[in-house]
Amino acid sequence: MNKLKAITIADNEAFLRQISTTVDLKDNELIKDISVLEQFCKENDVMAMAAVQLGIPKRLVYLKNTNLEIINKMQTNSETEEEKNYNEARVLINPVIISKEGLTDYWEACASCLDNMGHVKRPYKIGVDYLDLNGNLHTEIFEGFEATVLSHEMDHLDGVLHMDIADEVLVMPREERKKFRQSHGYNIISKNGKFEELLKNTKSLKKVKL
Repeated sequence: MNKLKAITIADNEAFLRQISTTVDLKDNELIKDISVLEQFCKENDVMAMAAVQLGIPKRLVYLKNTNLEIINKMQTNSETEEEKNYNEARVLINPVIISKEGLTDYWEACASCLDNMGHVKRPYKIGVDYLDLNGNLHTEIFEGFEATVLSHEMDHLDGVLHMDIADEVLVMPREERKKFRQSHGYNIISKNGKFEELLKNTKSLKKVKL
């Protein structure tokens, strides 16, 4: 099996900007689409992946690693072999955010956005409706870093890149990002309150100083 590559903004930004279509559970390609997502995530050091990034413009998200403890170890290259291969292997079909609470910030990167790292504010907690492969509807609360990762991927489904909503963008190669994140990690501003109001109230704050 050939090694998969993510579509980048240098390859085809217009493709990444499209709105992904709703998944039909009767789609004969669905199992194959999910296997493509799984293969890419297993072969690459990513937290998650939206299907459109791999040339599949359908509303599919694969969560591989939302474990902040492991993510932080990866910034110092101190993770174990087991942690390197950590895979939550969660597939969300047609996910929809139904609620947003709290406020966090994180310097996000993306397999599709080259070395562009953005300082992005996200909800601390999101309520999400999604389907599993059997067509069962789930309503679940995603909290903390997991909410940040999933929010990033769900933006992809609507053609939104993290750079679009970042209050600051830096161009930084992968190893430099790792060092940078050791002192600029995931930050919880508030666990409660309406996300939109909290975000509005931070607009007047100064940008993060490096």
